[in-house]
Amino acid sequence: ESRTIVLAREKSDAGGQSASAAAMRFTRFFNNTPMAIASVDGDGRILRTNAPFLKMFSGVVSRDDLEKAPRLETIVQESDRPHLAAALAAAKDRQGDIAPLDTRTPTDEARYFRFYVNAVIDQSDEAPEEAAIVYAVEVTEQKALEAQMAQTQKMNAVGTLAGGIAHDFNNVLTAILLSSDHLLLQARPADASFADLIEIKRNANRAAVLVRQLLAFSRKQTMRPSVLNLTDVVGDLRMLVDRLLSGTNVRLDVQYGRDLWPVKTDLSQFEQVLINLCVNARDAMPEGGTLTLRTRNLTAAEVSAFNYTYMPAEDMVLIEVADNGTGIAPEIMDKIFEPFFTTKDVGKGTGLGLAMVYGIVKQSGGYIQPESEVGKGTTFRVFLPRHIPEPAVAAEAGSIDGAIAGAEVVPLPVSPQQPEDLTGSAVILLVEDEEAVRRGGKRMLETRGYTVHEAGSGVEALSIMEELDGKVDIVVSDVVMPEMDGPTLLRELRKTYPDMKFIFVSGYAEDAFARNLPPESKFGFLPKPFSLKQLAVVVKETLDG
Repeated sequence: ESRTIVLAREKSDAGGQSASAAAMRFTRFFNNTPMAIASVDGDGRILRTNAPFLKMFSGVVSRDDLEKAPRLETIVQESDRPHLAAALAAAKDRQGDIAPLDTRTPTDEARYFRFYVNAVIDQSDEAPEEAAIVYAVEVTEQKALEAQMAQTQKMNAVGTLAGGIAHDFNNVLTAILLSSDHLLLQARPADASFADLIEIKRNANRAAVLVRQLLAFSRKQTMRPSVLNLTDVVGDLRMLVDRLLSGTNVRLDVQYGRDLWPVKTDLSQFEQVLINLCVNARDAMPEGGTLTLRTRNLTAAEVSAFNYTYMPAEDMVLIEVADNGTGIAPEIMDKIFEPFFTTKDVGKGTGLGLAMVYGIVKQSGGYIQPESEVGKGTTFRVFLPRHIPEPAVAAEAGSIDGAIAGAEVVPLPVSPQQPEDLTGSAVILLVEDEEAVRRGGKRMLETRGYTVHEAGSGVEALSIMEELDGKVDIVVSDVVMPEMDGPTLLRELRKTYPDMKFIFVSGYAEDAFARNLPPESKFGFLPKPFSLKQLAVVVKETLDG
């Protein structure tokens, strides 16, 4: 990328006056261009510069320094000097298309500059020593955006990987939970194997928690967002945080913002965000200190003042969790939200806490930004968009709840009181491509008295429905399957059987596929992994509903 300065001279009767005016115009243009410009000789020494050059590099070179013809390399950091020398040598040899050089100054590593080195092809009599013209622009903001983009792409890639692993692992856990439930039904507490079966189920449930954390990071977990006032949320959590700090020398300081705007997120999930951040803050202060929880409203202008380029300028509610502990080293700051990254001792952390926090905040439409100084402490800032209620839809419009955003998901269980009798005689079509899960689910439902037909794909399910002449009371289907997925199966079945009751089971959040279904597509949802009782409750309540 080359740039050329053209100096036009015109003949005139008053030749001296015309040349003088042209020189003045050139000087004015040269010093008022926003780009820093310097000419250098064959040895890389600075011959002359414009005013923006002196302003841009005022920390390393002054006007007095220029009288000594310093080398251009002195204004760039030492590690980049060989690259600059190579570019200047290429210019001296009158080569074209010299690659630009990104560098920093020796005195300020926070600012980035891009140098464009261009050869002087036709040397003039006025400056025969000129070998190159160097243009410089500051690219600090561009570098920050590039780094943010690279980090976002990396987190998205890791999130996709984590979500895929979690989905597959959910199928394994579901099979383990259903099989352990089946064995526990046949075992007695006095049996030698009973304690082992309980241990298997307990550890499978522990693994399910880890999977949920992975899904939280990948933003594919099930969320039940509601409109919240964070003053109430923080107030309700204060007692729990006090208990977490008991036995330590850490003091809790809660600073409530006035008249906080409402936000929309999942209450239980956001409580996990605050608890995880508070636990990390506590652990960062082994000798004691102050854990500060702050909330306040931020107008769009105040959000812009933070200068986080990735965050839109809109009204937000800010939650800060701050400590005055050990701080986070700059070299690991970019890694703290990655799954399984932890600085804690072996056995004291899974490395999924902050990954889960990151995912929940992102899935809530928010942003999280840490700031830390080693030896002084860390502050995590969580920004959630201000929730502005939409105008109420008139009752005569005839739309069901959620139809505007997509298909209606029927929350399960429907009532806080689960049915006592979980038996039934209905006909169920169970559609699942994982044989172990399908076999376990069929066996469990049959123990409750149901008649169960099984299919390994959506295509096979349609064939079985045709054989049974539609005499099926409810369909329980996986979402992700070969040949035909669950949502496609639902659409096809509703064409012939519009009132067919339907339950999706999946390791992914229901809104990941609900938005692709017609508004009238009501269905139930059961997240994987699930136990026999959870499956039986969902089936019973959907049938009764």
